[in-house]
Amino acid sequence: MSVATVDGIAPSIWDAAHDVDARRPRSRQTQLGASDTVCGRRAAYILHGVTPTDHPDKRAAILGTFIHHGLLESARTEYGWLVERSVQDNLIRGHVDVVQLDAATAARLPARHRPAIPADVLTVEDVKTKSTYLWDRVLRYGATAAELRQVQLYAGALFEVGFEDVPGQRYLSRLGPLNIGRIRFRFINRDSGAEHVQEIDFDPQRAAEAQWWVERVRETGNPEEMPRDLNGPGLDAICDYCPFRSLCWPGTAPGVPEQTALIRNDADREQALIDYMKGHELASEGDRVKKFARKKLDQSPEGIYGPNKLSWRGGNDEEKDDVEAMVDLHEVAGIPVPMTPDVNRMVKNLKDAGLAIPRRKTGKKTPAVINIAPA
Repeated sequence: MSVATVDGIAPSIWDAAHDVDARRPRSRQTQLGASDTVCGRRAAYILHGVTPTDHPDKRAAILGTFIHHGLLESARTEYGWLVERSVQDNLIRGHVDVVQLDAATAARLPARHRPAIPADVLTVEDVKTKSTYLWDRVLRYGATAAELRQVQLYAGALFEVGFEDVPGQRYLSRLGPLNIGRIRFRFINRDSGAEHVQEIDFDPQRAAEAQWWVERVRETGNPEEMPRDLNGPGLDAICDYCPFRSLCWPGTAPGVPEQTALIRNDADREQALIDYMKGHELASEGDRVKKFARKKLDQSPEGIYGPNKLSWRGGNDEEKDDVEAMVDLHEVAGIPVPMTPDVNRMVKNLKDAGLAIPRRKTGKKTPAVINIAPA
């Protein structure tokens, strides 16, 4: 089929994606969605019904949503997992990504609603898509505090109330409070498709702490009473793409870091300088520790050592442009040779002529680069 064009140019597919995203239902609700709890100040803005001031680029988020939806729908049809089911208590309302029932709980449902393979314990799962840029952090540290809080809120609602009693899942709401055994995070690399799973035993006390966090937000008289949980635009991506960025970080001229608004007097400058020097000292000490450890590991073979995997890059023959060979190639190809050897110009000449750039070994080796990743 042909593609409709505008002024002879095919329209951007992102226009369609943004239109679909804009039609997703969004409400001014007095209950937070668990995904809104990434930052206390942001949660307070939403809770107080503040109109968003910013409309950041959503392409990465939309991609994540499409991947997310496709994976969850596949899990629903192939495994029989409960996907995107509604939960609500007196604090939050939202849709939990996955609930995998255990055998005892599944037996209380009609056979057509039971999972293909029940879990050993009832599991609440959250699926997160991440970029390669963040992947090493995911492998090393797992879910962030905000991500943990989000799933603890969902699990806590299921533990205390159960599924929300709404059309399409009334058979689930009749189960009542659920005996949650495990929380699972499933991280998907948006670039490579790599998958990483992190599992945590469900602890009602942790869920209660997450609920207390929401209660603290609800008690605020205005959003500015809640502290900012992150360091701001340019330092935290969540702030870069926050719909309340201009409201949360106001009063700075274009091109001036928003964080300058935090300096109100000389006492603030004094503390910022103290913080800077503390950071400098920590970085210097960290660099000293790393350099010492790097020297010790110089002759160590690749392998897994405890929680870390050691590998090496580099150690190859070092090469550089061979000027004499380039002169010969110029003469053979009938290209004028610069009277004064000009490597950059000669390289350009050969590239323009479609000829390979000759290289020669210098007798040196490229430096070995250590690479340490989670085992």
